[in-house]
Amino acid sequence: MPETRELSPVDLKILALLQEDASLTAAEIAEQVSLSPSPCWRRIQRMDKEGYIEKRVALLNGERLGLGVVIFASISLSANDEQSLENFEAEIQQFPEVVECYTVTGTMDYFLKIITRDIRGYEAFLRQRLLQVPLIRELHSNVAVTKIKFTTSLPLATQLD
Repeated sequence: MPETRELSPVDLKILALLQEDASLTAAEIAEQVSLSPSPCWRRIQRMDKEGYIEKRVALLNGERLGLGVVIFASISLSANDEQSLENFEAEIQQFPEVVECYTVTGTMDYFLKIITRDIRGYEAFLRQRLLQVPLIRELHSNVAVTKIKFTTSLPLATQLD
């Protein structure tokens, strides 16, 4: 990765706009941050090369696509040596239903966000795939009932304070 430098308030504003709508053109962003299009485009390119922009994607509506059940699962492994952790993490990468996976502190080892069509779909995934991973000692599931807040936006405004 190229060497990175401190981001300016203008850079942070550009990133805030991009994370809200990645389809904005450099000219549209430039207008909102009081730059001309060329310098704005160069800043975007630099921040992309420096790794501040991980990727640009379209966020899909899971409910509209029939993938409306969100489950949060906490997992404890039977072994915590380096090889066991690597094996578990490699297994989790193979499950498209697992959209996020984190190592966590506390009594559990991992926290997963899983998306399925319905509860029966989750049960099938659990029985046929996830619980077939030999390292899982304990698993607790929590089904999300109501989405109160969802965002992929990082709190960049706190960097400007």
